[in-house]
Amino acid sequence: MITKQLWQCPPGLIDQALKEFPIVETTVLNEPTGNFFYDKWKIKDFFKDTVWQQVLDTLPYTIGQARIIKIDPGESYMAHADIDNRWHLNLTGEQSYLIDLDNKFMHECVRDHHWAYMDASRLHAATNYGSIPRLQLVIRELLVSSSNTNMISITIAPAYTQSDFRYKFDNVLSPFLNRVNQTGKLANFNHNLSSSNFKLATDMLDEFKELITQDFQVTYD
Repeated sequence: MITKQLWQCPPGLIDQALKEFPIVETTVLNEPTGNFFYDKWKIKDFFKDTVWQQVLDTLPYTIGQARIIKIDPGESYMAHADIDNRWHLNLTGEQSYLIDLDNKFMHECVRDHHWAYMDASRLHAATNYGSIPRLQLVIRELLVSSSNTNMISITIAPAYTQSDFRYKFDNVLSPFLNRVNQTGKLANFNHNLSSSNFKLATDMLDEFKELITQDFQVTYD
């Protein structure tokens, strides 16, 4: 699920960044230049020409949203999958784990200065069993700009009032949407507080329909 990459962040750079700009809560380092999922993001003015920009520049890709995600000791977050894959750089932590729930495997999060690439289509969670905050720099991979022309427009919304719709969406639909994005069969993905919409290659429509339960209201155009 997560694979160490060749690219490294120099050992002293992380310490310098955390010293000059301490992270006390989950922090976004950059901002969109256009579409949230498809267009590159730029460094925020506050972090421009700082050591945090140097840290980001050690990853040689055009990047999406870059967040430093904090998990306090004894905390974890809910099971989910993501439509977009991620790059991870461990900043701090002890006895912290990224958990591959599909394969029931715990990846220990250690600061080895290497970037890691994560297949976020698998159901996963993260937890911190240690005594200090777990900080990870997590960067979204931009979605594929598909050139497929044989597609259908789809909108998904809750079929009724429900408090856990996002949980259901991420567990049921995000693994599929991640996979079809990687193969160029998804386009124009967008979401707001009440619905998500996208274009899907018509040859994937039957597989998509098999995933739909009574929790989802789906409109085809």
